[in-house]
Amino acid sequence: MIQKVIRSGLVLLTVLITSFSEEVTPGIQQNAPDSTTVTLLFAGDIMQHGPQIDAAWNKTDSTYNYEPCFRYIKSTVSAADFAIANLEVTLAGKPYTGYPQFSAPDALAAAARDAGFDVLATANNHCCDRGKAGLLRTTRVLDSLSILRTGTFRDSSDFHMHHPLILRKHNITIALLNYTYGTNGLPVYEPTMVNRIDSSLIAAEIKNARQQGADFVIVFMHWGIEYQSHPNKDQQQLAALCHKSGADVVIGSHPHVLQPLEYRQKNDSLQADQLTVYSLGNYVSNQRDRFKDGGAMVQFTLSKSWNQKQVLYPAYHLTWVYTPYEEGKKQYYILPVTTFENDTTIDASSLEKLREFAADSRKLLFSGNNPVPEYKPFSR
Repeated sequence: MIQKVIRSGLVLLTVLITSFSEEVTPGIQQNAPDSTTVTLLFAGDIMQHGPQIDAAWNKTDSTYNYEPCFRYIKSTVSAADFAIANLEVTLAGKPYTGYPQFSAPDALAAAARDAGFDVLATANNHCCDRGKAGLLRTTRVLDSLSILRTGTFRDSSDFHMHHPLILRKHNITIALLNYTYGTNGLPVYEPTMVNRIDSSLIAAEIKNARQQGADFVIVFMHWGIEYQSHPNKDQQQLAALCHKSGADVVIGSHPHVLQPLEYRQKNDSLQADQLTVYSLGNYVSNQRDRFKDGGAMVQFTLSKSWNQKQVLYPAYHLTWVYTPYEEGKKQYYILPVTTFENDTTIDASSLEKLREFAADSRKLLFSGNNPVPEYKPFSR
């Protein structure tokens, strides 16, 4: 049923970023003729609970298939120059398990890649769920799939190779740093390494990335308190420290619900543009309670010219996880909210919950300081 909806009316992301800027942020300073730009998109927590593993199993050919999960957001994700998400599972091999100690089939990461994700960050509280062997196998699987990664490392050599993760395109160099508050009390066995949140260390590493030639620095934090819709003081203070130390963008994950997004442009008292995203919520999971059943993707543009560097056109895309029963089992689809919130081919109960999530999310994200707008597809 849902496939018919897409074939008959899915609005694809086809607009150039200059047109996008006119729609979402009219009046913002336009790129100088000699500038170059890179577009980035971040998504929240890619989770894998037991029912999701069951849903992906194809008994006909004895394989796991996650393509349907990402099908309806692929056009948006793949449109970005770099798309990044938090991989909150290990790829530790069989037996595949959900909560509380996750090990997902490798096919999950492969499907994320095929949907357009270039980078999966791995520093989170579940990265040691399967011990040293699980952490090692996760890094190796991501490498074998040509997925860029940062946050957890095989050893010190691997650490220096992937931290910070350097992304380059259009003569723009971006340093991505990824940290977690903890590992659920599980030990990190030598020689493996996990980036832990340490404010003085983070400040030094941001400054070092600048000194090493990064045009922009982005920090991806796994932080905060689960299921809280507003950042706590620790998050706020750490975000402020990151920006003060030279980070242009700070992105957050872990609470499994949305938290506010804030955008401040350079002015007389602010030396550079600053984008802060406290939590992007659940990208995909089996958490079905109110506020937990969806999340957001945030996109923005990094612009570089001979005399200035800017963070421009930030906007968010709301996403909601649709879980219909098909062929006798529960399925999982990440849906773009703006496409489906007025679509009556979805069953009435699910549509009501999607609309509830949309209303809750817009109220929350609009109420923050210096809020980021929601993306609206451009049309002539």
